[in-house]
Amino acid sequence: MKALVLAGGTGTRLRPITHTAAKQLVPVANKPVLFYGIESIVEAGVTEIGVVVGDTEKEIRAALGDGSRFGARITYFRQHRPLGLAHAVRIARDWLGEDDFVMYLGDNFVIGGITGPAEEFRAAGTHARILVTRVPDPTRFGVAELAPDGRVVRLQEKPREPRSDLAVVGVYFFTSAVHRAIEAIEPSARGELEITDAIQWLVDSGHDVRAGVIHGYWKDTGDVTDMLEVNRRVLADVEAAVLGDVDGASVLVGPVRIEAGARIIRSTVVGPAIIGAGTVIRDSRIGPATSIAEDCVITGSDVEFSLILCDARIEDAGRIEGSLIGRSACVTGTPVEPRAHRLVLGDHSHIEIAS
Repeated sequence: MKALVLAGGTGTRLRPITHTAAKQLVPVANKPVLFYGIESIVEAGVTEIGVVVGDTEKEIRAALGDGSRFGARITYFRQHRPLGLAHAVRIARDWLGEDDFVMYLGDNFVIGGITGPAEEFRAAGTHARILVTRVPDPTRFGVAELAPDGRVVRLQEKPREPRSDLAVVGVYFFTSAVHRAIEAIEPSARGELEITDAIQWLVDSGHDVRAGVIHGYWKDTGDVTDMLEVNRRVLADVEAAVLGDVDGASVLVGPVRIEAGARIIRSTVVGPAIIGAGTVIRDSRIGPATSIAEDCVITGSDVEFSLILCDARIEDAGRIEGSLIGRSACVTGTPVEPRAHRLVLGDHSHIEIAS
């Protein structure tokens, strides 16, 4: 089995962060989202990985390299325009050959990995297998209607009146039969070759397409709210470790990881939280569900339930919560009555707020 990872999206819902960074490389617990997907693929025993890239190709290549750091071998494919998920499969057709493969959307996050679903696909001998999960609002997703035995009957893309509450997760398993389906379908109304249309073609043509229900945690990290929630879930499993320096006037509460070279000075850090290498926290409070990347400086501030990217500075900013602060961003306070702030800042931005 091979893997095809899609990492070419533009990340419009994560702007302004994604004006200057690939959405798949935004970190969760100080590790890019894309890395979690690659690691779960390798854990499932798949080491031949194709990565479809777009305008952020240079960044993705720099982050993943040849795949050796993950125990894999990576081949890159350039998708010059976003012409659909099925189109991404088409451009990798020669490389995929007649092999079975898993297609993994690079901004998806599945706690527990995909080893179980991969083994089920290998054992079942079906033409395709999709993963689904129950959601409270199916109108936001592709929705699967299943027969009692788990066969896929119909797929709907963001339906106004969903026929089920089963959202399609961005992990798909295919045999080479999907290539015939992709050649048979036409572009959708938005001009893209939809993978849902290809799967529906397989169903309508009598191929055996099954679905597996994920009962664990899945999230499409498409916007800031999703990123913060995934970060919170990942940090719930962080193991406490103090590899940097914590002075005697500081207090660590709960599971807190302090990376090498980080310094905590006259501050309180309440876990679960992670403080990146080289970061300095001074006269501040860092609250739960917060990831602070490397080489940041936080002084005289209170930060909670937030993602702070590398080289950011937060100085005398009062309380910040539910925020995503971009690389090299600078947040400084002004001498006005303190209050809470919620921010989404692009890389290299600089704002002043009341402290």
